[in-house]
Amino acid sequence: MDEQPLPVPEPGGGPGAPVQEPAGSLDRRAELSEFLRSRRARLKPEDVGLPDYGRHRRVPGLRREELAQLAGVSVAYYTRLEQGNGRNVSAEVLDAIARALRLTDAEHAHLTHLAKPKQHKKKPAARNQQVRVALQQLLDSIESVPAYIVGRRSDLLAWNRMAEALFGDWTALPAQERNWARLVFLKPEYRELFVDWDQKASDMVAFLRMDAGCHPDDPRLSALVGELSVKSQEFRRLWATHDVKEKSYGVKRLHHPLVGELSLSFETFRMIDDAEQSLITYHAEPGSPSAEALRLLASWGRDATRAGTGSSASST
Repeated sequence: MDEQPLPVPEPGGGPGAPVQEPAGSLDRRAELSEFLRSRRARLKPEDVGLPDYGRHRRVPGLRREELAQLAGVSVAYYTRLEQGNGRNVSAEVLDAIARALRLTDAEHAHLTHLAKPKQHKKKPAARNQQVRVALQQLLDSIESVPAYIVGRRSDLLAWNRMAEALFGDWTALPAQERNWARLVFLKPEYRELFVDWDQKASDMVAFLRMDAGCHPDDPRLSALVGELSVKSQEFRRLWATHDVKEKSYGVKRLHHPLVGELSLSFETFRMIDDAEQSLITYHAEPGSPSAEALRLLASWGRDATRAGTGSSASST
Protein backbone atom coordinates (compact mmCIF):
# COMPACT_ATOMS: atom_id res chain seq x y z
CA MET A 1 0.00 0.00 0.00
CA ASP A 2 3.07 2.22 0.14
CA GLU A 3 2.92 5.46 -1.82
CA GLN A 4 5.38 8.11 -2.89
CA PRO A 5 6.15 10.74 -0.24
CA LEU A 6 3.87 13.73 -0.31
CA PRO A 7 5.25 16.74 -2.25
CA VAL A 8 7.53 19.06 -0.36
CA PRO A 9 6.12 22.60 -0.07
CA GLU A 10 7.89 24.92 -2.47
CA PRO A 11 9.11 28.32 -1.24
CA GLY A 12 6.73 31.07 -2.22
CA GLY A 13 3.98 28.73 -3.40
CA GLY A 14 3.63 26.27 -6.25
CA PRO A 15 1.97 22.88 -6.59
CA GLY A 16 3.38 21.54 -3.34
CA ALA A 17 2.76 24.62 -1.25
CA PRO A 18 0.34 24.37 1.68
CA VAL A 19 -3.06 25.94 1.29
CA GLN A 20 -3.26 29.23 3.15
CA GLU A 21 -5.83 29.15 5.92
CA PRO A 22 -8.37 32.00 6.05
CA ALA A 23 -7.82 34.69 8.67
CA GLY A 24 -9.40 33.84 12.00
CA SER A 25 -9.37 30.09 11.36
CA LEU A 26 -7.71 27.20 13.12
CA ASP A 27 -4.49 25.95 11.52
CA ARG A 28 -5.59 22.69 9.89
CA ARG A 29 -2.01 21.56 9.21
CA ALA A 30 -1.07 22.04 12.87
CA GLU A 31 -4.27 20.30 13.96
CA LEU A 32 -3.48 17.30 11.74
CA SER A 33 0.10 17.10 12.97
CA GLU A 34 -0.76 17.37 16.66
CA PHE A 35 -3.66 14.93 16.38
CA LEU A 36 -1.49 12.23 14.80
CA ARG A 37 1.29 12.79 17.34
CA SER A 38 -1.14 12.57 20.25
CA ARG A 39 -2.73 9.34 18.97
CA ARG A 40 0.69 7.77 18.33
CA ALA A 41 1.92 8.76 21.80
CA ARG A 42 -0.90 6.93 23.55
CA LEU A 43 -0.01 3.53 22.02
CA LYS A 44 2.62 1.30 23.56
CA PRO A 45 4.56 -1.28 21.52
CA GLU A 46 2.96 -4.14 23.42
CA ASP A 47 -0.48 -2.77 22.51
CA VAL A 48 0.19 -3.60 18.87
CA GLY A 49 2.35 -6.70 19.26
CA LEU A 50 5.75 -5.02 18.90
CA PRO A 51 8.75 -5.63 21.18
CA ASP A 52 9.45 -3.04 23.86
CA TYR A 53 13.11 -2.14 24.26
CA GLY A 54 12.54 -0.40 27.59
CA ARG A 55 15.10 2.25 28.45
CA HIS A 56 16.25 2.53 24.85
CA ARG A 57 12.97 4.23 23.85
CA ARG A 58 13.25 8.00 23.64
CA VAL A 59 9.66 8.87 22.75
CA PRO A 60 6.35 8.15 24.47
CA GLY A 61 4.29 5.62 22.60
CA LEU A 62 5.16 4.29 19.17
CA ARG A 63 7.96 5.58 16.99
CA ARG A 64 7.09 6.92 13.55
CA GLU A 65 8.93 3.98 12.02
CA GLU A 66 6.80 1.51 13.95
CA LEU A 67 3.56 3.26 13.04
CA ALA A 68 4.54 3.41 9.37
CA GLN A 69 5.34 -0.32 9.43
CA LEU A 70 1.96 -1.14 10.95
CA ALA A 71 0.15 1.02 8.39
CA GLY A 72 2.12 -0.37 5.45
CA VAL A 73 3.49 2.98 4.26
CA SER A 74 7.02 4.35 4.02
CA VAL A 75 8.47 6.26 6.95
CA ALA A 76 9.02 9.28 4.69
CA TYR A 77 5.37 9.25 3.63
CA TYR A 78 4.04 9.00 7.16
CA THR A 79 6.48 11.67 8.36
CA ARG A 80 5.19 14.12 5.77
CA LEU A 81 1.62 13.39 6.86
CA GLU A 82 2.45 13.86 10.53
CA GLN A 83 4.08 17.16 9.67
CA GLY A 84 0.64 18.31 8.57
CA ASN A 85 0.88 17.76 4.82
CA GLY A 86 -2.24 15.77 4.01
CA ARG A 87 -2.54 16.82 0.37
CA ASN A 88 -3.03 13.96 -2.08
CA VAL A 89 -3.27 11.34 0.66
CA SER A 90 -5.65 8.56 -0.32
CA ALA A 91 -8.60 7.26 1.66
CA GLU A 92 -6.95 3.83 1.62
CA VAL A 93 -3.85 5.15 3.39
CA LEU A 94 -5.92 7.09 5.93
CA ASP A 95 -7.88 3.92 6.68
CA ALA A 96 -4.65 1.98 7.20
CA ILE A 97 -3.25 4.65 9.52
CA ALA A 98 -6.51 4.78 11.44
CA ARG A 99 -6.38 1.02 11.96
CA ALA A 100 -2.73 1.16 13.03
CA LEU A 101 -3.53 3.92 15.53
CA ARG A 102 -6.64 2.05 16.68
CA LEU A 103 -8.81 5.11 16.19
CA THR A 104 -12.46 5.17 17.15
CA ASP A 105 -15.04 5.91 14.45
CA ALA A 106 -15.17 9.54 15.61
CA GLU A 107 -11.38 9.83 15.56
CA HIS A 108 -11.22 8.23 12.10
CA ALA A 109 -13.74 10.76 10.81
CA HIS A 110 -11.79 13.58 12.45
CA LEU A 111 -8.55 12.43 10.79
CA THR A 112 -10.28 12.36 7.41
CA HIS A 113 -11.69 15.87 7.89
CA LEU A 114 -8.25 17.22 8.76
CA ALA A 115 -6.33 15.44 6.00
CA LYS A 116 -8.92 15.73 3.23
CA PRO A 117 -11.16 18.71 4.01
CA LYS A 118 -14.35 18.97 2.02
CA GLN A 119 -14.84 22.01 -0.14
CA HIS A 120 -17.78 23.97 1.26
CA LYS A 121 -19.55 26.81 -0.46
CA LYS A 122 -18.59 30.09 1.13
CA LYS A 123 -21.17 31.12 3.72
CA PRO A 124 -21.40 34.43 5.57
CA ALA A 125 -19.27 34.22 8.72
CA ALA A 126 -22.03 35.71 10.88
CA ARG A 127 -24.78 33.42 9.58
CA ASN A 128 -26.81 32.03 12.48
CA GLN A 129 -28.38 28.60 12.48
CA GLN A 130 -32.15 28.62 12.43
CA VAL A 131 -34.50 26.10 14.02
CA ARG A 132 -37.61 25.24 12.05
CA VAL A 133 -40.85 26.53 13.55
CA ALA A 134 -42.26 23.00 13.67
CA LEU A 135 -39.30 21.84 15.77
CA GLN A 136 -39.85 24.62 18.31
CA GLN A 137 -43.53 23.66 18.43
CA LEU A 138 -42.49 20.06 19.07
CA LEU A 139 -40.25 21.14 21.95
CA ASP A 140 -43.06 23.22 23.46
CA SER A 141 -45.43 20.26 23.28
CA ILE A 142 -43.08 18.03 25.33
CA GLU A 143 -44.15 19.02 28.83
CA SER A 144 -42.49 16.39 31.03
CA VAL A 145 -39.13 15.81 29.31
CA PRO A 146 -36.27 18.35 29.26
CA ALA A 147 -35.30 18.81 25.61
CA TYR A 148 -33.24 21.25 23.58
CA ILE A 149 -31.59 21.64 20.19
CA VAL A 150 -27.84 22.22 19.99
CA GLY A 151 -26.00 23.34 16.90
CA ARG A 152 -22.54 24.29 15.72
CA ARG A 153 -19.95 25.27 18.36
CA SER A 154 -22.28 23.81 21.03
CA ASP A 155 -24.67 26.75 20.57
CA LEU A 156 -28.05 26.34 22.24
CA LEU A 157 -30.62 27.05 19.53
CA ALA A 158 -33.97 26.12 21.08
CA TRP A 159 -35.37 24.49 24.23
CA ASN A 160 -38.54 23.79 26.14
CA ARG A 161 -39.76 24.88 29.56
CA MET A 162 -38.51 21.72 31.23
CA ALA A 163 -34.98 22.26 29.94
CA GLU A 164 -34.95 25.67 31.60
CA ALA A 165 -36.38 24.25 34.82
CA LEU A 166 -33.56 21.69 34.87
CA PHE A 167 -30.59 23.61 33.46
CA GLY A 168 -31.34 27.30 34.00
CA ASP A 169 -32.99 30.38 32.55
CA TRP A 170 -31.32 30.36 29.15
CA THR A 171 -33.87 32.87 27.80
CA ALA A 172 -32.46 35.52 30.15
CA LEU A 173 -28.92 35.07 28.80
CA PRO A 174 -27.53 37.27 26.01
CA ALA A 175 -27.61 35.36 22.72
CA GLN A 176 -23.81 34.96 22.56
CA GLU A 177 -23.78 33.28 25.99
CA ARG A 178 -26.29 30.59 25.04
CA ASN A 179 -23.52 28.13 24.42
CA TRP A 180 -22.82 24.91 26.35
CA ALA A 181 -19.05 25.32 26.32
CA ARG A 182 -19.31 28.84 27.77
CA LEU A 183 -21.72 27.67 30.45
CA VAL A 184 -19.64 24.65 31.46
CA PHE A 185 -16.29 26.43 31.65
CA LEU A 186 -17.21 30.01 32.55
CA LYS A 187 -20.23 29.63 34.85
CA PRO A 188 -19.29 28.24 38.30
CA GLU A 189 -22.90 27.21 38.99
CA TYR A 190 -22.68 24.57 36.25
CA ARG A 191 -19.75 22.99 38.02
CA GLU A 192 -22.14 22.50 40.93
CA LEU A 193 -24.98 21.27 38.71
CA PHE A 194 -23.09 18.39 37.09
CA VAL A 195 -22.03 15.79 39.66
CA ASP A 196 -19.35 14.53 37.25
CA TRP A 197 -18.32 17.93 35.94
CA ASP A 198 -14.94 16.63 34.74
CA GLN A 199 -16.63 14.17 32.37
CA LYS A 200 -19.05 16.81 31.13
CA ALA A 201 -16.15 19.17 30.45
CA SER A 202 -14.17 16.46 28.65
CA ASP A 203 -17.16 15.56 26.47
CA MET A 204 -17.75 19.22 25.63
CA VAL A 205 -14.17 19.80 24.47
CA ALA A 206 -14.21 16.55 22.47
CA PHE A 207 -17.35 17.75 20.69
CA LEU A 208 -15.76 21.12 19.90
CA ARG A 209 -12.67 19.34 18.55
CA MET A 210 -14.90 17.32 16.23
CA ASP A 211 -16.58 20.51 15.05
CA ALA A 212 -13.21 22.19 14.50
CA GLY A 213 -12.09 19.30 12.30
CA CYS A 214 -15.16 19.74 10.10
CA HIS A 215 -15.01 23.55 10.04
CA PRO A 216 -11.44 24.75 10.67
CA ASP A 217 -12.19 28.00 8.82
CA ASP A 218 -14.99 29.08 11.17
CA PRO A 219 -13.87 32.39 12.77
CA ARG A 220 -16.56 32.22 15.46
CA LEU A 221 -15.39 28.78 16.55
CA SER A 222 -11.79 29.99 16.55
CA ALA A 223 -12.78 32.99 18.68
CA LEU A 224 -14.66 30.74 21.12
CA VAL A 225 -11.67 28.41 21.50
CA GLY A 226 -9.40 31.39 21.99
CA GLU A 227 -11.60 32.94 24.66
CA LEU A 228 -12.04 29.70 26.58
CA SER A 229 -8.30 28.98 26.38
CA VAL A 230 -7.57 32.35 27.97
CA LYS A 231 -10.24 32.17 30.66
CA SER A 232 -10.16 28.49 31.66
CA GLN A 233 -7.11 26.43 32.60
CA GLU A 234 -9.23 23.27 32.47
CA PHE A 235 -10.26 24.04 28.90
CA ARG A 236 -6.63 24.60 27.84
CA ARG A 237 -5.61 21.27 29.33
CA LEU A 238 -8.44 19.33 27.70
CA TRP A 239 -8.03 21.05 24.33
CA ALA A 240 -4.38 19.95 24.27
CA THR A 241 -5.40 16.26 24.49
CA HIS A 242 -6.93 16.35 20.96
CA ASP A 243 -9.68 13.94 22.01
CA VAL A 244 -12.76 13.87 19.77
CA LYS A 245 -16.21 12.43 20.33
CA GLU A 246 -19.65 12.49 18.74
CA LYS A 247 -22.74 13.23 20.79
CA SER A 248 -24.68 10.02 21.40
CA TYR A 249 -26.39 8.75 24.54
CA GLY A 250 -25.62 8.04 28.17
CA VAL A 251 -26.46 8.99 31.74
CA LYS A 252 -25.89 12.31 33.47
CA ARG A 253 -26.04 12.84 37.23
CA LEU A 254 -27.18 16.28 38.31
CA HIS A 255 -27.51 18.10 41.61
CA HIS A 256 -30.45 20.50 41.29
CA PRO A 257 -30.86 23.15 44.03
CA LEU A 258 -34.58 22.43 44.44
CA VAL A 259 -35.00 18.68 43.90
CA GLY A 260 -31.54 17.39 44.74
CA GLU A 261 -29.83 14.49 42.99
CA LEU A 262 -31.10 13.24 39.64
CA SER A 263 -29.85 10.44 37.41
CA LEU A 264 -31.11 11.05 33.87
CA SER A 265 -30.58 9.22 30.60
CA PHE A 266 -29.95 11.41 27.57
CA GLU A 267 -30.47 10.62 23.91
CA THR A 268 -29.21 12.49 20.85
CA PHE A 269 -31.23 12.72 17.63
CA ARG A 270 -29.48 14.31 14.65
CA MET A 271 -31.71 16.27 12.28
CA ILE A 272 -31.99 14.63 8.86
CA ASP A 273 -32.33 17.96 7.05
CA ASP A 274 -29.50 19.61 9.01
CA ALA A 275 -26.82 17.28 10.40
CA GLU A 276 -25.34 20.20 12.33
CA GLN A 277 -28.39 20.35 14.61
CA SER A 278 -29.21 17.71 17.22
CA LEU A 279 -32.19 17.24 19.51
CA ILE A 280 -31.15 16.21 23.03
CA THR A 281 -33.67 14.75 25.48
CA TYR A 282 -33.37 13.72 29.14
CA HIS A 283 -35.59 11.21 30.89
CA ALA A 284 -35.69 9.28 34.16
CA GLU A 285 -36.38 5.63 34.83
CA PRO A 286 -40.13 5.25 35.52
CA GLY A 287 -40.95 5.11 39.23
CA SER A 288 -37.50 6.27 40.29
CA PRO A 289 -36.75 9.22 42.63
CA SER A 290 -35.42 11.06 39.59
CA ALA A 291 -38.75 10.61 37.82
CA GLU A 292 -40.52 12.12 40.83
CA ALA A 293 -38.03 15.00 40.83
CA LEU A 294 -38.77 15.71 37.17
CA ARG A 295 -42.49 15.60 37.91
CA LEU A 296 -42.01 18.24 40.60
CA LEU A 297 -40.00 20.43 38.25
CA ALA A 298 -42.72 20.09 35.63
CA SER A 299 -45.36 21.21 38.14
CA TRP A 300 -43.28 24.24 39.13
CA GLY A 301 -42.37 25.12 35.56
CA ARG A 302 -40.63 28.48 35.17
CA ASP A 303 -41.01 29.12 38.91
CA ALA A 304 -38.41 26.36 39.43
CA THR A 305 -35.95 28.32 37.31
CA ARG A 306 -36.55 31.55 39.19
CA ALA A 307 -36.39 29.86 42.58
CA GLY A 308 -32.89 28.58 41.86
CA THR A 309 -31.52 31.91 40.65
CA GLY A 310 -28.33 32.88 42.43
CA SER A 311 -27.57 29.42 43.83
CA SER A 312 -27.67 27.02 40.91
CA ALA A 313 -27.27 26.60 37.19
CA SER A 314 -30.34 28.77 36.72
CA SER A 315 -28.48 31.88 37.83
CA THR A 316 -27.12 34.29 35.25
